[in-house]
This record gives sequence, structure tokens and C-alpha cells, in this order.
Amino acid sequence: MKKNNENFWNNNTHLCVNLKTQLRSDRCAKLGKSYPGVLRRDVFCEEFRYDDHFTFVETVPQPAQKRNPRVYDGDYITITRRSDGSYHPNFKPMKVDKDFSAARYASGVANELLWALEGLVEER
Repeated sequence: MKKNNENFWNNNTHLCVNLKTQLRSDRCAKLGKSYPGVLRRDVFCEEFRYDDHFTFVETVPQPAQKRNPRVYDGDYITITRRSDGSYHPNFKPMKVDKDFSAARYASGVANELLWALEGLVEER
């Protein structure tokens, strides 16, 4: 059978199967509700009769983890740590109005970068 690169699902229909469910969130499976879990095909044998038997075990959802935690949060910038250990500075939105001063803004950004990096990176 030739695989289609656009469709990588192998569709099958198992007729007349026994399905045992082990659910954590509900007593019985609810109509239309999706459950995260593992489906296993078991061998069921009873006196020369083999039936398709499946067991579904609902898994516990994993709590979401913050991907890039903030290690510095200032007035002008934030610094996040990536999964490889590197730091990534991010500019906060700046409000440009009649009181905006480019020199004061640049000075504030430079000071925050200096303070953040002094606290995060050890001097060598």
C-alpha cells in the first residue's frame, strides 16, 4: 500500500469488539466527549474462539509548563530563559507621546539591561 504524504492516518473499523474502559474523570464514557489515554488491543481467547478485545486507560493530563520563564521583569524589558539555558531580552511596548524622550528611553533600556545581566551572568 502506497502512503499518501498528506494523509498519514491509517483508518480501520473493528466490528463487534469488546471495549473495557478505565476512566478517571467519569464513571462511564460520555457521548461526544474525548478522553486522553492509551488504547491497547488485547488477545481474548475462550475455547477456540478469539475475539477482538480492547482496553482503554484514561491518562492524567499533564499540567502545562511555562516554556520560557521570565528571569527579569523591568519597566522597559523582560528577560526570559530558553530551554537551552540562553537568555533572551524582550522589549516591552513603548508609549510615544508628547512627553517621550528618546535619550531617556534609551538610557532606561541600557540601565535595565546592565542591571539584569549583572544579576544573571557571573563575572569571569
